[in-house]
Amino acid sequence: MDPRKTPVSIGFLYSSTGVTSAVETNQRNAALLAIEEINQSGGLLGEELLFSGNDTSSNPAQFRAEAERLIVEDKVEALFGCYMSSCRKAVLPTISDHKTMLFYPTHYEGFEYANGCIYSGSAPNQNAKWLADFMAQNYGSRYFFVGSNYVFPYEINSLMRDLLSNRGAEVVDEVYVPLAITKKDIDDVIARIKQSGPVIIFSTMVGEGAVDFYKAYDKAGFDRTQSPICSVTAGELEMAAIGKDAAEGNIKVAPYFSVIQNDANRRFVSRFRERFGEDTPLCAESEAAYFQVKLFAEAVKQVGTTERETLMRILPTVLFDAPQGMVRIDAKTNHTLLWPRVAIVNAEGEFQIVREASAPVIPSPYLMQLDDPDDIPYADLRETDR
Repeated sequence: MDPRKTPVSIGFLYSSTGVTSAVETNQRNAALLAIEEINQSGGLLGEELLFSGNDTSSNPAQFRAEAERLIVEDKVEALFGCYMSSCRKAVLPTISDHKTMLFYPTHYEGFEYANGCIYSGSAPNQNAKWLADFMAQNYGSRYFFVGSNYVFPYEINSLMRDLLSNRGAEVVDEVYVPLAITKKDIDDVIARIKQSGPVIIFSTMVGEGAVDFYKAYDKAGFDRTQSPICSVTAGELEMAAIGKDAAEGNIKVAPYFSVIQNDANRRFVSRFRERFGEDTPLCAESEAAYFQVKLFAEAVKQVGTTERETLMRILPTVLFDAPQGMVRIDAKTNHTLLWPRVAIVNAEGEFQIVREASAPVIPSPYLMQLDDPDDIPYADLRETDR
């Protein structure tokens, strides 16, 4: 055990400005709630758990610079955050150089393993595969892809194309738009959708542009009972910003929705909204930002140190009753066993869960199974793969 007399300090990598600031602010608030709960319960190693972190402005270069500053100047012992994959990839060399950890709370495209990185967001077999299965079974076979112009949409769209093709569907068009999107960009996409005939939209747009696109799609008069927008990205924050009339009928896959009915989630939603506002929406990325702080703290309590290799060994043995259900880290991949769900926005503007896992799904970041829709690797959380 460390003979330390100083508090544990962690660093936040979240943006309060820029195109993804809305979701990142929500993530930061959820992480802050976790820290407050830890400190109200006695802190960590006998001291308050501290945090620091400046605005990263949704910019990969600023993420990397802030990660370096947090480690070198603020002496933090682990980093928490990043939303876009481009920002995560910018930070990974820094955690490698300094032999520290990054807890990454966002769904992503998979096909990655970085020593010291804990992936608490969903992997492709926990998001895209579930969405492809649901759409192929319940909607048409013609798809139109639209995404923001950065790494995640390109990678997940390539994967989704294979998943849909293996289920008898086709992608009739694929277009990418700037993160700082303009009205003309959106109008051009809507025109191309109209030219494509009846299609289902798979959107990997993020940030403010996603909200504007969803509103434009509604204004254009597309029938979302037949041609919904389905997504692994746009969730409860975006639907609240869009408004219930424009949001109804759209589809999202995620391990967490705020309507989940269990005691852990009811406590989480109640405490979050008491702290940050009764009308504040929650999203899967924020739930992950919350529980990953709790997992870290529990691991540190068990081993009495923040040394990276020690924590990496103990984390897969730590169970946490998260709002989505019981979770833990997979020792083989550093990804998290999660509970995938598919939900559709109802007339009240709330997601209604229409399909969900009956047990936690083992992460498969390299998605070895593409062909069998029924080949879902469930797990007993009590097993630690060690």
